[in-house]
Amino acid sequence: MATREGTWRYRNRFGDSFGRTYFRRFPPGVVSSVGIGTYLGDATDAVDERYHDALVTAFESGVNLVDTAVNYRCQRSERVVGRALSAAEVERDEVVVATKGGFAPFDGAPPENPSQYVRREFLDTGLLSPDDLARGSHALAPAFVDAMLDRSLANLDLDRVDLYYVHNPETQLHTRSRGAVYDLLERAFERLERRRADGDVGAYGVATWNAFRVPADHDQYLSLAEVVARAEAAAERVGADESGLTAVQLPFNVRMADAFTRRAHGPDGTQSALEYAHERGLHVFTSASIGQGDLARSLPADVDAELTGDTAAQRALNFARSAPGVTASLVGTSTRAHVAENVAAGTFDPLGARAFDAVFE
Repeated sequence: MATREGTWRYRNRFGDSFGRTYFRRFPPGVVSSVGIGTYLGDATDAVDERYHDALVTAFESGVNLVDTAVNYRCQRSERVVGRALSAAEVERDEVVVATKGGFAPFDGAPPENPSQYVRREFLDTGLLSPDDLARGSHALAPAFVDAMLDRSLANLDLDRVDLYYVHNPETQLHTRSRGAVYDLLERAFERLERRRADGDVGAYGVATWNAFRVPADHDQYLSLAEVVARAEAAAERVGADESGLTAVQLPFNVRMADAFTRRAHGPDGTQSALEYAHERGLHVFTSASIGQGDLARSLPADVDAELTGDTAAQRALNFARSAPGVTASLVGTSTRAHVAENVAAGTFDPLGARAFDAVFE
């Protein structure tokens, strides 16, 4: 597991190569503000090999944050993360490993009949009932949360993950009420609190796409304040001193800045997701930081002029990690060349708060 001693050791080894605040505090120590994601790519051996080389390069170049999920690339992404961690010249306690559970994962390759696969692997085995599933592929039932965490640990070949996200809980809003989804989240959090007490999870969070960046009347909206309250209730129920809900992940980039601009959170609904998360001490990790590659080609000219970096991708990444309250920005990277480009973004200082605010004026 990542430790204070290990992550600070890593920071001391690489810190002088980067700009100010490149490494940022994250329990139990520090984490690079550029993280490597593993979502994109086909479920093939060739892509596995590229990811392996990219991950090893990242770990050995100043990136000690990796983000994955049990369903990414049919479980291949988790497996290649585990192999890369073993191959890289880093210690396990230096790297923060984050993964997610919520979607029923395929195994190795997409099946010819996905619905038949889900029925055989998850319904017929009794792990899930048909009522648990949303859109035929998503579930938050406590037993499923347990099973997917166990599978992630096996895929990663680790005895503990540092950060475990409940993955896209807003998917459940397609089939049930918002109140029912909060109830599901609370039960999932309770299970994660127990796994945290057992030492299997360092901390947990919620990874979303729509939930925290849409208006309150949107059918995919979830209140961050209510999510926090449900985690606190779960922690109290299991006798924990405090909630293990530590992080949120959400999309944020130059063209998807809703987490900063839209005020739909807090007790009276007048705070942005970033503002409320910062107030509550939650760490924010941004996904789609360069728009899944789109922003590597071009940025809005007025914004581009305010940013530092030698390439559009670097400037887009620096925009995301400059946002108030952001701990780190994730970028999917499966080639060594892109790793080098993204790591170099950290040699430039992020925007200050005033300069960041000026982008929106």
